[in-house]
Amino acid sequence: MQLDLAQRPWQDTYKLLSGSILPRPIAFVSTVDGKGVANLAPFSFFTAICAEPPLICFAPMRRGSDGAKKDTLCNIEETKEFVVNVVSESFVTQMNEAAREFPSNVDEFAVTGLRMIPSIKIQPPRVAESMIQMECVLEELLHFGAQEGGGSLVIGRILLIHVDETIYEEGRILGEKLQPVGRLAGHVYTRSFSDTFILERKK
Repeated sequence: MQLDLAQRPWQDTYKLLSGSILPRPIAFVSTVDGKGVANLAPFSFFTAICAEPPLICFAPMRRGSDGAKKDTLCNIEETKEFVVNVVSESFVTQMNEAAREFPSNVDEFAVTGLRMIPSIKIQPPRVAESMIQMECVLEELLHFGAQEGGGSLVIGRILLIHVDETIYEEGRILGEKLQPVGRLAGHVYTRSFSDTFILERKK
């Protein structure tokens, strides 16, 4: 089969992308607006870029209902700061609750019952339930279309990483204790360490 994306609506393209790029880690991003109102939202178009400088990125799409920017993006444009909280299975239900489209004045911490704790170097709070939290400042922001289905690429420089001591050993993260979840297509998620195998790279 050959699927010419130029001849298909963006919704079909989204389904193809989200069903092909699997599994995807989840960036649970906390921000604040200029008035200090907190926002919390998950994004599964998320990855690392490099270690020196320590850069990560995520891509918030425009809202499918009206093409408007999401609150997370608006807040980052305004304050240039955000926290990426890694999602473990223990609070995945609350993470999913925060994915709803709320008015911009709604604090998702209050809605989900997740606990807010202060960051050290930036203003946006961290999610206490998350075992890894990355305090970031905006490095670069790129926009790709202002229409429904469009999106942006947010590149952040990590200033400080908070790691729960129970998942840290000799400089590495114990993934089986972190129990991260990954996003598949539609409403389907996966447990990252339910079935793993080792494949050593040849030298």
